[in-house]
Amino acid sequence: MKNYTITVNGNVYEVTVEEGTGSAAPAAVAAPKAAPKAAPKAAPAPKAAAPAGGAGSVKVTASVPGKVFKVEASVGQAVKRGQNIVILEAMKMEIPVVAPQDGTVASIDVAAGQAVENGDVLATLN
Repeated sequence: MKNYTITVNGNVYEVTVEEGTGSAAPAAVAAPKAAPKAAPKAAPAPKAAAPAGGAGSVKVTASVPGKVFKVEASVGQAVKRGQNIVILEAMKMEIPVVAPQDGTVASIDVAAGQAVENGDVLATLN
């Protein structure tokens, strides 16, 4: 038997787990019992920075998690504010990611078919 202390949504539970016998069946787990006091809430871990391939000062980021459907701009191309740079596909919809300001594309950090998360750097502008 092994004892563990697990915190779920700020509630602390003491859990006892019976070690497996080597069969494919999961080990029996004792019902959790509430600990006498709740653990303090931990601050969320900072998100790891997406690798930015270019030296552009303005980052163009994904607003939703999804897949890169199409890259519409190229490095060195001059873009106007609101011009499409990348098209993301999320929930069977095409979502344009546009230039936040006028500038020149310094880097394109994604490729078509690549999965991205909310906040990932897709491109940079100068």
